[in-house]
Amino acid sequence: MLLFVHPSSAEDATTAAPPAAAAPAAVAKPAPPATPACAGPVAAVAETDKYAAVPAVPAVLTNCTPNSGDTAWMLASVALVLMMTIPGLGLFYGGMVRKKNVVDTVMTSFAITCLVTVLYAVVTYSLSFTHGTPYIGGLSRAFLQGILSDVNNGGIGNPNDLAPTIPETVYMCFQMTFAIITPALIAGAFAERMKFSAMLIFMTLWAIFVYAPVAHWVWGPDGFLNSANSDAKFHVLDFAGGTVVHINSGVAGLMCALMLGKRKETGPAHNIVLTFIGASLLWVGWFGFNAGSAVTAGVQAGMAMTVTQIATAVAALTWMFFEWAHRGKPTLLGICSGAVAGLVAITPASGFVGPAGAIAIGVAVGIVCYIMVTWVKAALGYDDALDCFGVHAAGGATGAILTGIFAVNQYGGTPGLLEGNPGQVINQLIGVGIVIAYDVVVSLIILFIIQATIGLRVSADVEQEGLDLSLHEEAVH
Repeated sequence: MLLFVHPSSAEDATTAAPPAAAAPAAVAKPAPPATPACAGPVAAVAETDKYAAVPAVPAVLTNCTPNSGDTAWMLASVALVLMMTIPGLGLFYGGMVRKKNVVDTVMTSFAITCLVTVLYAVVTYSLSFTHGTPYIGGLSRAFLQGILSDVNNGGIGNPNDLAPTIPETVYMCFQMTFAIITPALIAGAFAERMKFSAMLIFMTLWAIFVYAPVAHWVWGPDGFLNSANSDAKFHVLDFAGGTVVHINSGVAGLMCALMLGKRKETGPAHNIVLTFIGASLLWVGWFGFNAGSAVTAGVQAGMAMTVTQIATAVAALTWMFFEWAHRGKPTLLGICSGAVAGLVAITPASGFVGPAGAIAIGVAVGIVCYIMVTWVKAALGYDDALDCFGVHAAGGATGAILTGIFAVNQYGGTPGLLEGNPGQVINQLIGVGIVIAYDVVVSLIILFIIQATIGLRVSADVEQEGLDLSLHEEAVH
């Protein structure tokens, strides 16, 4: 404790008789410093308040003890994103196929969830999110080894410090749900005609050789497209998966559709109410997808949630009115498809744009995706059964490019074209092009290998009878 003496009192003390000698006062032993909440280096410090006795709390910290609020939000986000695949995507796709293929369609989403969970724990998390090269991670977290290795040493063991305030196990589970839904989206392109065995082999190889490298490029600690990596060649903004999830899955879906060829017959959606329920679950779960990608329960998560809601509603209405003007009637399938397109397009932008940008992105993607699934698909003649390419690849590319235009420095730390940074649009275009080119080549290689070994497509008899009875001996009644 410091004792402040008024100046007049000090003068009186010097003129008074000297006091009698006294034993020196005991000096208090200083208390040991409190254990800091974060033992790692400070990455960025907030401006010091000149009226405060101590500096302001650091704005960004690494190697932090897990924060209970952030951890609770991320646990909820894991559940929300998992809900997007099971049951959300399963019902969304299941309602759009014919009745005799519902079981196979829904089971595909469920089986992929189980398959990718195991793959992610064994190898793909490590390849995606540990330090390695600019193109692929290492194997330091293979089989999730050492995932708690630093928990008693002032940190939480994250190999990349991308999530310093939550346990690495939670961060791993959150990223796992992204790795799950991405290949599950691909299934919409080849619905009603791919062998179940071929699907499992394709998804295994694709998750390792396509998803993991692309995730590392864009989100890995030393990825060459990671906007947070100062050494990256191109700083691509992708907050929650425009390139990694949507362009990646949509392009792979198109390759599958081209390799398999058209279905022998098509029909109306089996149960549009199931599709409505699935779309609704996707919308709700997407808040975990986008707002959860902030990895903290803070301001950026709040803005990501806000723009996600706005862009989705705008895109749904845009699709509905565009379809109404074109076909004379609005449809439930149309407004649901528009909502999903809006969710897709705002995904890369959600941590970087504001409400005005969200409205613009919603309008643009509602029109672009409607044109893709209505006119472009018919003109080019490919059979993208449930419009995986038309919604996810086209919507993801639209959102990624528009992120470079509408990014706001105040929200995400990077200005876009409208704030005087045209180079960000170039970065976005480069990122989109690289992901598309790599995905096309590797996906086709995998598909050709499977075609040459066990074959990709079911027989004409199986397709005629329906995949449910032929492949699974189950049927919807």
